[in-house]
Amino acid sequence: MKFRELSNHTKGIICIILAAMGFSLMAFFVRIAGNLPTMEKAFFRNIVALVIAVTALASSKEAPFVPKGARLDVFCRCLFGSTGLISNFYAIDRLGLADSNMLNKLSPFFAILLSIPILKEKPSKSDIISTIIAFIGALFIIRPTVSLTLVPSLVGLYGGFGAGTAYVFVRKLGRKQIKTTIIVFYFSMFSCLLTLPFLIINYEPMTLTQFLLLVGAGTSAALGQFGITNAYKFAPAKDISVFDYTQVIFAAIWAFVFLGEIPVLLSIIGYVIIIGTAVFRWYHR
Repeated sequence: MKFRELSNHTKGIICIILAAMGFSLMAFFVRIAGNLPTMEKAFFRNIVALVIAVTALASSKEAPFVPKGARLDVFCRCLFGSTGLISNFYAIDRLGLADSNMLNKLSPFFAILLSIPILKEKPSKSDIISTIIAFIGALFIIRPTVSLTLVPSLVGLYGGFGAGTAYVFVRKLGRKQIKTTIIVFYFSMFSCLLTLPFLIINYEPMTLTQFLLLVGAGTSAALGQFGITNAYKFAPAKDISVFDYTQVIFAAIWAFVFLGEIPVLLSIIGYVIIIGTAVFRWYHR
């Protein structure tokens, strides 16, 4: 059966699983790129997305204009999205690949909390309960202790917060009819400008292999962005968002096969709690 003959629901599932694989490969490439500064990795990841966004705008002959009433929202999307991405990259280099991905996947639950003041949305009782349970699951992954190992976990937790907050502002911009290409363009440009000074000051020469790995990270991230955008065009988020958690499974596979990483029992318990909560929310809705 050809792709176009599938139902929109099935197309949405396929696209969101491809997106999850793309984002997991991005994290994997960032990890194996070696001991390059986090800002350097973030810059090269975003410059690829910027080139793609500029190409898309040029081909559509569309000016990247943002109405005055939406400019603060674009700025907030860029700020939280960029700092969340940098935090995620920091955590990827210092935590297990699956752990850092799972902390980043707390973003939907942060989005529930932030949608209250930003979008004036009132969460249901099941949303509140699932958010609390998800944070309990996060504690199994973070495993708070009075040591330096707590710092990468907390930074990774902020990565999920930044991503969740950025998603809320993306939804707000969608209500104002701001096109996806324009949002991606400004986000990528903002991220590049934010990381460029750090890149210049702390630049570490790269080998050809490292350069190609970072290009691979940017390309994989672009696959993730296009995949998730198309997924939500085919089907509503409430029907398919749970499949986004396959990213953690992909990340665990790459980490086990190529890096020999095996999550500890407490982390696995945390994965089960968070993914189980996401499945419950999807089934309940």
